[in-house]
Amino acid sequence: MKLLHIDSSVLAGNSVSRQLTKDIVAQWLASHPDTTVDYLDLAADAPSHLSADSLGFRAAPGAVMSDVQQRENAVSEALVSQLLAADVVVIGAPLYNFSIPSQLKAWIDRIAQPGRTFTYTATGPKGLATGKTVIVASTRGGMYSTSEAGRAMEHQESYLQTVFGFLGITDVRFVRAEGLAMGDAAKAQALSAAGAEIAALKPAANQPEASIAA
Repeated sequence: MKLLHIDSSVLAGNSVSRQLTKDIVAQWLASHPDTTVDYLDLAADAPSHLSADSLGFRAAPGAVMSDVQQRENAVSEALVSQLLAADVVVIGAPLYNFSIPSQLKAWIDRIAQPGRTFTYTATGPKGLATGKTVIVASTRGGMYSTSEAGRAMEHQESYLQTVFGFLGITDVRFVRAEGLAMGDAAKAQALSAAGAEIAALKPAANQPEASIAA
């Protein structure tokens, strides 16, 4: 089994999402000791945002790409290949201004590739990155899950659920810690709840333990 561990918080050692992804990976390894881990720190090494050059992989067959397009294509190819090779993906996704960090969005833009992670058919889009588990460490300074207004404002968990579903990944789980900026008591309660969720992580119900641990 291969696990891809991704962090995107810019807060380094002060990041709660980084601590949660570390704990999630440790919990997964305790249950699946034969797992190998790849690590990607998007705050330290993020791909550039989309440009005409970084879309070179969509060039017509036989077209000659420029040197810049070839370099950008190599970045995209490495990232999408890394994702497709993973069985489990653990992502640290803090809420920044109601959405995800731009570094994480840049990664998603690179791995959302027609013909690799999704395709269009006569009946609509079809995800190709199937058979994976994604576990998202979702961190928020305020409270968004407890009211209709809060849920309407967040484009973090809702976006990630949508984009991974579009890529064919239906087993998307969230370990949430919110209210982190609302005082020490609220933060402690959020971290305790997240810790309990991490301790309870198990393989998907439709994916037997034997196959997950392979």
